[in-house]
Amino acid sequence: MASTVLVVTALEDVTADKVIAALNEREVPVVRVDPADIGPTLSFGFDIGANSPVWSGRLRTASREVELGEVAAVYWRRPTPYAARYGHLPGQQRDFCVAEARHGLGGILNNLHGALYVNHPAAVTRADFKPAQLARFTALGLTIPPTLVTNDVEQVRKFATEHEHVIYKPFRGLPPGEDGHAGAIWAQRVHPDTFDDALAVTAHLFQAEIPKTGDVRVTVVGVRVFAQRIAAPDAALDWRRGDWDRLIHAPIAVPASIEVALHRYLAAFGLVFGCFDFALTGDGDDPGHWTAIECNPNGQWGWLPDAPTITEAFADILDRKEEVT
Repeated sequence: MASTVLVVTALEDVTADKVIAALNEREVPVVRVDPADIGPTLSFGFDIGANSPVWSGRLRTASREVELGEVAAVYWRRPTPYAARYGHLPGQQRDFCVAEARHGLGGILNNLHGALYVNHPAAVTRADFKPAQLARFTALGLTIPPTLVTNDVEQVRKFATEHEHVIYKPFRGLPPGEDGHAGAIWAQRVHPDTFDDALAVTAHLFQAEIPKTGDVRVTVVGVRVFAQRIAAPDAALDWRRGDWDRLIHAPIAVPASIEVALHRYLAAFGLVFGCFDFALTGDGDDPGHWTAIECNPNGQWGWLPDAPTITEAFADILDRKEEVT
């Protein structure tokens, strides 16, 4: 019977380290692989045919080896992009190698027969678009902020006249610069006087600012739900922009109707796990006081006070000790 957990991630991944340590304590076989290591330290040979209707073969890293049929679950975290492996090549060669690796090795790792994915990369991709998230939230009856996606300066000016305060937030994080370091653009209040025709260059996300009393991070792993109310010492609009060590956390009960909606949300996107962010406009007892902001289908949770129990929840699922739904 398949029992190995394949952990697909980069070398430096503290979140994955926690889950791997928990699996090791349970003596669950674990193989960690970063597909971008393809080369002498990551080799493979897979075959399929009339006498073998599913892909079989072995994957070898510098320290581990696994037969595809031995993989019961895949914890797909944050592997290094293939482009990093081939960055030294001329453009055409680089793009060719990236595409071949993604479609060849990636095509195998993304389609392991009978394996449970937490989460499948295709599901993460589908669920990673904020417009899709907001539409799903509303379909499930959750409250969301009034939102505008536009590149039209007149549209955003009109939107600003309809709401007391407007915030801007990026759809994605700021990519690394030429020095290799990534920056960040936090959610921030914007004034209509700053809008000009430069908005036409790309798409922008604007939302009505919610008069919140606090923020909540809800981490859902399978059937288990973990929720923490978060407050920044300086009452920042976006708690992520400051020192995370100074954040104030407190457990909070999730209203039953919200919890049901979150499980339905994950099921709709084919996800096993997700990190949801909410803005509160009351004490949290009334579901109407919970405004859904977004869901990160591959979010961080290692800094939360309940990280040890979240870790065990991941281990339970990957070890197939707990049902997914």
